[in-house]
Amino acid sequence: MGPDRAITALRATRWRAQSGFTLLELIVTLLVLALAAGIAMPSIGRGTDTVRARADVSRFAALLRHTREQSITARRAHEVIVDPPAHRVSVKVGTGEPRPAFTLPERVSIEASPPSALTVRFEPWGGSSGANFTFSSLGRRYRVTVDAVTGRVRMDLA
Repeated sequence: MGPDRAITALRATRWRAQSGFTLLELIVTLLVLALAAGIAMPSIGRGTDTVRARADVSRFAALLRHTREQSITARRAHEVIVDPPAHRVSVKVGTGEPRPAFTLPERVSIEASPPSALTVRFEPWGGSSGANFTFSSLGRRYRVTVDAVTGRVRMDLA
């Protein structure tokens, strides 16, 4: 065995012995990953709460749109009744009794402008009594507007 082969074999042995990570390197890497996860988790939580709040407002706007369509299709007046203290939304068809549509979560507060707009009446010809609703949830505000002439529903960030 020549000197060149001996040096090459020695280098290969050293490389195999040094090819892993030390325990200290692994611990430092895990600490950095844990720190990054700890910083990122609260912002991810706020993001999911924002998505839930927007979904609640979208659900309300969809109910208004659906009620308008049902009023036109059935050729009967329909009403959407909002009860902010109970976080409840109901639908009334014609002169019948209101039927519960859904309940809003406690984290969502709703205000109507004017306050009499807590009951929105959709007419068979497509118009409505009109209303402006403001939803508040976790520092975000959303506005749902029902046009009095056309009955169209619009939702946007307030």
